[in-house]
Amino acid sequence: MNDSNSDPTFSPRDTAHSPTAASGPAAAAPAADAALLAALGAARPCLWTNPLLAPHPPAAVRTGAKDISLADVHAAHARFERFAPLLQRLFPELADSGGAIESPLLPAAALAPAIGLRPERGTLWIKADHSLPVAGSIKARGGIHEVLEFAEQLALQHGLLAEGADRDDYRLLAEPAARAVFSRYQVAVGSTGNLGLSIGVMASALGFRAVVHMSADAKPWKKDRLRSRGVEVIEHEGDYQQAVAAGRAQAQQDPTCHFVDDERSLSLLLGYSAAVLRLDAQLREQGIAPDARRPLFVYLPCGVGGAPAGIAFGLKQLYGPHAHCFFAEPTQSPCFLVQMIGAEVNGAGGNPSVYDYGLSNRTEADGLAVPRASELAAAAMRELLSGVYTVADEQLLRDLYLAKRDAGIEIEPSAAAGFGGPAMLTGTEAGQAWLARHGLTDVMATATHLVWTTGGLFVPAEEYRRFLARGEALAGSSARS
Repeated sequence: MNDSNSDPTFSPRDTAHSPTAASGPAAAAPAADAALLAALGAARPCLWTNPLLAPHPPAAVRTGAKDISLADVHAAHARFERFAPLLQRLFPELADSGGAIESPLLPAAALAPAIGLRPERGTLWIKADHSLPVAGSIKARGGIHEVLEFAEQLALQHGLLAEGADRDDYRLLAEPAARAVFSRYQVAVGSTGNLGLSIGVMASALGFRAVVHMSADAKPWKKDRLRSRGVEVIEHEGDYQQAVAAGRAQAQQDPTCHFVDDERSLSLLLGYSAAVLRLDAQLREQGIAPDARRPLFVYLPCGVGGAPAGIAFGLKQLYGPHAHCFFAEPTQSPCFLVQMIGAEVNGAGGNPSVYDYGLSNRTEADGLAVPRASELAAAAMRELLSGVYTVADEQLLRDLYLAKRDAGIEIEPSAAAGFGGPAMLTGTEAGQAWLARHGLTDVMATATHLVWTTGGLFVPAEEYRRFLARGEALAGSSARS
């Protein structure tokens, strides 16, 4: 954690911009962006809103060489459905859900005042992916989807499954014949932790040789958990991007290795997108399906960008202009923000780093400690993303504590990033101006604010207690200031 630019009493609920002077890349940007860029370079919380946001999302979005649409979201969801009987067999914790890997939608009215959301600005809900079974984080969606897609391709290729196989046939992929085939292949990934857990656990359960390349900022307990599952962990001294690059280079030398590329994988992105179809059913059960009078604001913690981009893509395909998606990043690791600012100023192309802005990429939110965004995810979000805001580590820890105190949930620091969103949007000049520009001010009383929590189920108790104690101290400090 880097505290050099942090003030434990500072809250983005007071302001969205800082008036300090810009330098480096910020100096070359338009003058209108000076306050935002100054805050960004000084590692202070800020809010950027997307001037390229399309009023009505296109029916298909270009990502590299492929257009994706709502049909692809349904296809990913269908793959999870086909594999459900197998997943139920492999993981006893899925017995009650019939093999579905899903999280609850939780009302959080008691937490709203503490995070600065007033009643006249809408209601607060939590999509509790921090409690997802099997992998314990949002990465259970995209990561597991890609492993299942690879396994399905191999099963069809080797005659383990026939085209159009019944769901129950997928249970055959747990039998010795299938495991003998899968054991000839390796599944590898570069990760700071949670994606590695999801890939490693799923690949190992199917019988693949699983390898996870982990960066120096990955938590030791995540490495230990992987090793306990029979996963090979290769540790790298550099950051997330260097771990991914090393894993990618090694995989290219092995024709039996499937590398799950968090920076470039469409399968990952679409696996995350499938979440919105089950979320839609949950929202409708609660009577809060989005429409013109009931807008949905979703706050998504963002690392390299694949997970939040997949979910945002699905939401925009499903709800069009009635869903508004904001990504949340640490002040020292705002890789998606610098990517989107670069696209705004210079047009498409280029992949800037947080280091270009003098930032350290050091944060308690290890899952979000990424220096460069996925260009695939950024391309998908160019006209769909409403904005990006940044959160100081102190606020992450405060909100982790408040989430436990007022909502009864236990999350890791990365997963707390979303809780700064409602106040950033409704309580700052920049946020209120954006709401006014988009004709949303008058419907905020009936708005739904959905914070997507992303990880925490498997955090060791002692480590969580340390997070909680620090957050409680910070919350007390804020209350007294």
